[in-house]
Amino acid sequence: MTEQKKLKQRVRARMAATGESWTTARRQVLAAAVPSSAPALPPGLVPGYRTFGARQHRESGLLAHVLEAQGVRAPHTGGPYTEAMLAGLGGGVGFMYAVFEYRDLPPLLTIVAQHHPQPWVPAVLDRLGVTYADAHSAKAGPALERLRAALGDGLPVVATVDRSRLPWHGLDPGPGSDPYLVVVAGRDGDVLLVDDEGARPRPLSTDAFAAAWSAHRKGRHHSITVTDPRQQKELPDAIRDAVATTVAHLTGPVLGNSFDTNFGFRGMAKLVDQLRDGRTRHGWARRFGDPVPFFHGLRRLYECLELEYTAPGATRPVYADFLDEAAPLVDGRFTEAAALFRRSGEQWSRAAALALETVQGLGAYTELAEERMALVFSRGADAEPEIRELTRRLADLTAQYAADDQLGADGRRDLFATLADLVDSCLELERRAVVVLTAGDLS
Repeated sequence: MTEQKKLKQRVRARMAATGESWTTARRQVLAAAVPSSAPALPPGLVPGYRTFGARQHRESGLLAHVLEAQGVRAPHTGGPYTEAMLAGLGGGVGFMYAVFEYRDLPPLLTIVAQHHPQPWVPAVLDRLGVTYADAHSAKAGPALERLRAALGDGLPVVATVDRSRLPWHGLDPGPGSDPYLVVVAGRDGDVLLVDDEGARPRPLSTDAFAAAWSAHRKGRHHSITVTDPRQQKELPDAIRDAVATTVAHLTGPVLGNSFDTNFGFRGMAKLVDQLRDGRTRHGWARRFGDPVPFFHGLRRLYECLELEYTAPGATRPVYADFLDEAAPLVDGRFTEAAALFRRSGEQWSRAAALALETVQGLGAYTELAEERMALVFSRGADAEPEIRELTRRLADLTAQYAADDQLGADGRRDLFATLADLVDSCLELERRAVVVLTAGDLS
């Protein structure tokens, strides 16, 4: 608990100094939390791979480490590509909102706040013109042989796995339906060295990695390996193409079918309307009006805006950093759009924080969630029993909240109205940002 208090103090100090949200500041503190007495990096890492753990956007951070290890340098700085630049080149911000309903389960809220559905890593590499191998295998044996060969050639491997099978996350095995990227950055005998969360590589036996690699059903044994790090395309052209894609997907269409009503600005407007809807079955007052759905919906809102398939602030702050970095290369007006996206990110984080504060009326929930996160980052698989116990206690608190309805129906409707106002303000800011971006010639 003393360590937890110290962690909170460091996070709050960073928040005060930088103005970052709690989630952003905590991620930065944890990512940098390598003890001064920590041993040297383990043997077996591919040459040049020395940085671990993302600072803002996880997938972009992992790819930045891969490119740095293979000697790829940003032409405008001469140094490694920043996480922000790669986040923008991957498509930057996006929005997809949907609620899925299943019998005997609370409605499942899903928001994807980053560019979607194009896979992130191929999008970046294609725009830069970097050659890579994109491989699948039905069986683990050939896939592991391919992995060992790449590592033997000094090439880190981006792999798609089932996160619930990675022991340092402390989760019970899930259905393997969601893709989760990690980088296999080296090998020490039968132990693979994995770049995921945290500032050091995660050791994992080959058998345990193969189980996680096999469990993701749609992308079984999927891997991406950069085979030629030379960039064939000019960076300003790559930036223009990426920004044009972001704008197109915010304004729609994205898929070219009826589901497009859930994407981009149409999806944000739909969320606003359903938050304010107190009559129909699609409105939040009915979908999330009872205590159990309410708790699950609010918790999911926080997770989707700050943690899952996003960077904190619905990916908007890191996209603003991208636009600021790109402005001298393409169009000075990008800085104006960056300021608008940064303000929108602040509003998204306010909505996420309000959701989290509301469902944390249980008191201990915040402390336990932070303790669990710190263990995942600091000790990983070594703390698996403690992480599992904290996960169980969090589930118990969820059930307790459902039994202790504090807000009541009127309080929930007022909260939904407040959230609607925040999302509406984000929508207005981002529409203005798109106007700025399209005022220049991005073709």
